[in-house]
Amino acid sequence: MKKFNSTTLITIHRLNDDAFKNVKGLTVSDEQVGFVEPIEQILKNLSNQVHGHVINDTRGAVGFFLIDTQYANDYEFCSQDSIGLRSFFIDKRYQGCGYGKQTVRLLQNYLSDIYDSYDDVYLTVNCKNPAAKHCYEQGGFIDIGELYFGGDYGPQHIMKLSLKAELV
Repeated sequence: MKKFNSTTLITIHRLNDDAFKNVKGLTVSDEQVGFVEPIEQILKNLSNQVHGHVINDTRGAVGFFLIDTQYANDYEFCSQDSIGLRSFFIDKRYQGCGYGKQTVRLLQNYLSDIYDSYDDVYLTVNCKNPAAKHCYEQGGFIDIGELYFGGDYGPQHIMKLSLKAELV
């Protein structure tokens, strides 16, 4: 397993043709099966409204997520001036190295810059995945105190991060 330390630089950028090949090599850990789809399925969601974002360290892609600009159309808990974070994962080779935590801490600044016309970002995290929920909380997401029951793998906490709050 590759080690993460405070000098490891994490960057996030929008998926482009150059990164596409590297992203296709990302895989989820056995523990994440059910919480997140394989990358091949995730990439099928890309559209003009659903954008892929790559998480990199100095060696290349270590993770991926989607931003859905039409999330409010599918989830009534999401306000119309908000976006949705979907399919966030760190490649199984980099699990437990701090990449998820550092990335989530960068999201508010990153997303507020790119999606500046939106106020908040919402996500759902499975109730059976307390480690992921804790990671999101460390990045500033708050549990809104409601559950979403429409997922295939059980109830999910609904979490929200303000993109208009004072940036951290």
